[in-house]
Amino acid sequence: MANERTVPLLPCASIDDIETFYGVLGFRTTYKQRKPNACVGVQREDLHLQFFEIPGFDPEQSYGSCLVLTADIEGLHRAFAAGMRAAYGKVLVSGTPRMTRPRARKNADGLGGFSVIDPGGNWIRVFRDAATAPMPVATPAGRLAKALANAVVQADSRGSVGQAVRILDSALARPQADDDPAEQVEVLVYRAELAVVLRDPKTAAEMLARARSVTLTEDESERAAPAFDNAADLAAAL
Repeated sequence: MANERTVPLLPCASIDDIETFYGVLGFRTTYKQRKPNACVGVQREDLHLQFFEIPGFDPEQSYGSCLVLTADIEGLHRAFAAGMRAAYGKVLVSGTPRMTRPRARKNADGLGGFSVIDPGGNWIRVFRDAATAPMPVATPAGRLAKALANAVVQADSRGSVGQAVRILDSALARPQADDDPAEQVEVLVYRAELAVVLRDPKTAAEMLARARSVTLTEDESERAAPAFDNAADLAAAL
């Protein structure tokens, strides 16, 4: 039998908050009821999600999660980010709800991914569909790139921001002459992002300033461009 479809059913404290947030991301409401059980369904193209309301539910204690596989994680992220900027004036990078940026995931065979943490505390984990990216992604070779890859697993995949901070701070505390400047920028900007998540604007501003002060060649500037795009969003959030 073919053409089956699975729709995640996720918990939340308020279906109204869920409906509003996903509307910002470009979803439309497909179903909503108050009684006998409060629930809402939302859809964006082929992406379907449903939510049920639990009175007194604490989003910080949620284990709700689902995977979204797509050929275009960058396009989906841009669309979500545009919706956030239009609604909130910035991309939400801290608190609940929030969204991470697309990054290669060491714990997903190097495939790119990002996460949306919605008002219910559910992690919507968006990954590049392996069927559309059959070639293996190269393993990070530089010292800083390896530290960044490990930190991304901790913070973006597991939500262990403190452990990710320890990994990056250790790497930044031991600069080496052969460190790749573009990788240095990426690490500094990601460390700034984690500081924003931890509501530490002083450290975030310091890391962004350090990133801007790194001397780059033309090629290094091109490789660091996505990190500087992230830095602009972070600066707006401070």
